[in-house]
Amino acid sequence: MDLNAVRMLVQVAEARSFTVAAGQLGLSQSGLSRAIGRLEAELGVRLLHRNTRNVSLTPDGRQFVDHCTPLLCGLEDAERRLGDRPCTPSGVLKLTAPSMFGRKVLVPLAGQLMAVHPQLQFELVLNDRLVDLVEEGFDAALRTGPISDVRMVARPLRPLHWVTVASPDYIARHGAPATVDALQDHTCLAVRNLRSGRLVDWQFRDGDGLRDVTPPARMVFDSGDPLVEGALAGVGIVQVMDFAVADALADGRLQRVLQPFEGRSRALSLVYPPSRQASPKLKVLADALLAGQW
Repeated sequence: MDLNAVRMLVQVAEARSFTVAAGQLGLSQSGLSRAIGRLEAELGVRLLHRNTRNVSLTPDGRQFVDHCTPLLCGLEDAERRLGDRPCTPSGVLKLTAPSMFGRKVLVPLAGQLMAVHPQLQFELVLNDRLVDLVEEGFDAALRTGPISDVRMVARPLRPLHWVTVASPDYIARHGAPATVDALQDHTCLAVRNLRSGRLVDWQFRDGDGLRDVTPPARMVFDSGDPLVEGALAGVGIVQVMDFAVADALADGRLQRVLQPFEGRSRALSLVYPPSRQASPKLKVLADALLAGQW
């Protein structure tokens, strides 16, 4: 079996396009198509559905790629070891992440990794746009919620938890709410979902379930990034993810309120194409994120 053709198949499966994969591999589109056609003939099965818009794996193709990808990664690792080539993380690691997580967690973490690995560089795209990792040349992404793209590897990280916080100055002036309903008597800062036009609900534990509450907001933002600054300035109460206020809670600039009612969480994953699985630079990032020291 031609291992190069197997590698080409994996690249086409990730890109969902002969044109994109050919450009990434430095091959002609026709040459790439012929190589995979020969692989299909050798195996006696159709591996790809082809149409004028894109390509996708057949069920047999998906099974074949799922089994072959770890083997290819192992072969690449073995090749590096036999060649006595160092597995030192080096080069540019291109990542995308939600804005606040990127600023609060990823930037400091990247700085720590660069200090340990001088040959490592980062290119960070910090926004909430859902990028196509393969087509846009990203090594990995930090994504929240369920991962629907079956082409990608998704490694679960520590889930994100929401906390409700206010500054000591605000609490001294207005007191802390003792119940969720008591929020009606307080100044709350919230975010408007620009697609739906509605305020983003806050969520609290209510018995064995969760309760959505539309905050009585006196100040509304178009994104969650300014919430922490508003809370630190003593403007009002906010509900944000725990990583965004970890430092402010640790040094006392913010305090948790309604702590017995906390319960909202969301999955967080490091997502990357299977072809990046053996990358030393991605491995050091994954190890640091999995350590959960953030």
